Amino acid sequence: MTTGNMSEGWQAQLDLEFGVSQQKTVLSQRRHKGPLTIQRPFYPEGEVCHLYILHPPGGVVAGDSLTLNIVAKANTAALVTTPAANKFYRSDGAIARQIVNIKVAAGATFEWVPQETIMYEGARVRSDICVELDAKARFIGWEVQVLGRPAANEGFATGEVQLNWQIFRAEQLFYQERIKLDTQAFMARWGLNNHSAFGTLFVYPVLPAQLQTVQSLIDEQYGRGVTLIEDLLICRALDDRADRLRGFFQQVWALLRPEVMQRRACEPRIWAT
Repeated sequence: MTTGNMSEGWQAQLDLEFGVSQQKTVLSQRRHKGPLTIQRPFYPEGEVCHLYILHPPGGVVAGDSLTLNIVAKANTAALVTTPAANKFYRSDGAIARQIVNIKVAAGATFEWVPQETIMYEGARVRSDICVELDAKARFIGWEVQVLGRPAANEGFATGEVQLNWQIFRAEQLFYQERIKLDTQAFMARWGLNNHSAFGTLFVYPVLPAQLQTVQSLIDEQYGRGVTLIEDLLICRALDDRADRLRGFFQQVWALLRPEVMQRRACEPRIWAT
């Protein structure tokens, strides 16, 4: 996958594979190149592996490319998050890239629940996330984006962000989404209407009764929505504050995890810091 106008920056890649050993999920393979690594796995709920992705530079600049390849083998249970927000800085014209490829095998449960990504004013970013699910896999994943830095009175007067999701089910493309955001889309009523934070959450597989549970949670809340496409739940949110939006996603996650993942909600301890 290529895109134009990229200068050479950090080309970082992290390949992870989860397997089963002695009745718990372990990190069976790890390879990395450049500044992208992990903390040691945590086991706050027994057999489920909690893992934190680390990007030591603390931010992504023009021309950088971060690639994360994750394989969750059969019957594994893993949750992957980040210890802090990721940041994409102002660009001189070159594009910064994030590529995430996730494969979840039969009987595996996988949760991709990073903290928010902040796009500084003037950033030029492309994010591609591809999730390949076996028909008998279970998955919860979200991305929370922030345009500008409201706390610093910074909007998004310049810059461009392209966000692409692809979800495959049983080797067939099931859902595809492409979003392009610039200053006009940030300000327009048909776009973000000046809301700095927005996000999308996916849950698979979901029943109509679970959709109703999320609808009841949302009720009349502004900037919240949810739908069900066959057995894929898609929840969206807009907000002026990233922490409030992520808190809403965590509520949805806590509601659905016991039935979808068949285990109670157990928040990563890093979320409380």
